[in-house]
Amino acid sequence: VIAVGGAGSTHILSTAHYAKSLGAKTIAMRWTHDMNAVAQSVSSSIEEMVPGAQIQRSTIVALTIARYRSWTTRARYIPIGGSSPLGILGHVNAALELNEQIRARLLPMPEKIVLPLGSGGTTAGLLTGFAIAGLPIEIVGARVGPRAVVNRSRVLRLARKTAGFIERLTGEKIPAVNKSKFRIVQDVYGGAYGRPLPEADGAGTILREAARIRLDDTYSAKAWVAALSECLSARGPVLFWLTFDARCLTN
Repeated sequence: VIAVGGAGSTHILSTAHYAKSLGAKTIAMRWTHDMNAVAQSVSSSIEEMVPGAQIQRSTIVALTIARYRSWTTRARYIPIGGSSPLGILGHVNAALELNEQIRARLLPMPEKIVLPLGSGGTTAGLLTGFAIAGLPIEIVGARVGPRAVVNRSRVLRLARKTAGFIERLTGEKIPAVNKSKFRIVQDVYGGAYGRPLPEADGAGTILREAARIRLDDTYSAKAWVAALSECLSARGPVLFWLTFDARCLTN
């Protein structure tokens, strides 16, 4: 498989880990970006797991080489972040699982869910799953990448493709996502992918002391800052959707 992403891509690390468990080889094509402590740790883990993992100076160069190798070899190309309709099914299932937990009264109905918004797969999956379940929950994506690739249009396009994929598999009509229940927070980006957000240090301490969760400065720490801000105006529960707990790098 060919996995693409930044030098400190958790997607590439996860792909390499699970591909190895299935007996598959991973080709990692990466590009440079601002690095933080967790990203450095992820990068080191990738290099230990994937000998010869390359880092290009340009995103375009890395993507071009990856695509070329997928066309000229038998390797299977995996989109950035794994954000394809097949990969997004996992997040659709997560939304349906949340619905079951709410119905079983294991947790209250959230007014909104706040999560990191990168390649868009998680957000698109939740939107699709909530449409299927009829949940009126607002999804707030904390943008962690440049607007050119992290935007509303991309997420909604992924949701449409995922719904179409499910319809082809099941023969069932999937309800359209509620666009009014999707919003992007722009002010936690930090200026560059992987660049730490200064206010995330203090915010992260709150979660670390309360639940021993270690946030990463590329994704989860920025979304956590956005979640705390959303709590100030919310009338109901705000659910923080944690997509990466960095404790796995030290366990």
